Amino acid sequence: MGWDGAVNAWHVAGGVYRMGRREWLTASGWQQAHDDGVRTVVDLRHPREARRRDTDPAVSDDALTGVNIVVTPTEEPDDPRFTAVCGPYLNDPAHYLHNVRLYPKKLVDVFRALAEAATGAVVIHCAAGRDRSGMVAAMLQDLAGHPDQLIADGYAKAARGINERYRTHGPPHDRERYMDDAELAPLLEMRGRTVVEFVRELDTRAFLLRHGLQRDELSAIVRLLEGRNRP
Repeated sequence: MGWDGAVNAWHVAGGVYRMGRREWLTASGWQQAHDDGVRTVVDLRHPREARRRDTDPAVSDDALTGVNIVVTPTEEPDDPRFTAVCGPYLNDPAHYLHNVRLYPKKLVDVFRALAEAATGAVVIHCAAGRDRSGMVAAMLQDLAGHPDQLIADGYAKAARGINERYRTHGPPHDRERYMDDAELAPLLEMRGRTVVEFVRELDTRAFLLRHGLQRDELSAIVRLLEGRNRP
């Protein structure tokens, strides 16, 4: 997506998009997203991550008029159960299944926020727009009935997108780095298969219903994925 300032912004399906930190968007970017129908932003980060950095554009509250921000974290980053299986943060699709099994209620809350977006398109985002967003996006693609290759491609596009950001702006910390294509391509092929294995083992629909999402909420999400709630 070409929203000004947006990093790693992609269309997922129907009325759903994904991206990196919302603080990267300029006022013009917010207007462009609004023009594309975005009315809800679902922030998957822990609340302490949601803060402006000195390098972020200055954006007034007026720029977000008509856009509802919903914070629904997918994890508890200080939970030793989480760090034991996922490390300091989620950065590998091999850990997605651990994440959803540790926090099924949190994932249901994310999807409930999507169901409650009665009008307009929705953007899901985390920090890099790669793994927390990738986990939820893969689940949404599963609900949308996307084939394996499209789900794998969704992860690869986001991983390449943030890798390019690291090339031009540098990584945010020493646990991330830019990779050239000779290193990145085989890694993405393997991780693409892992993302597909994740959703096929999970069975998103059954998982969400088993953990408390209501059938009418699931129907609302399907309508969103079909693009049937545009403003």
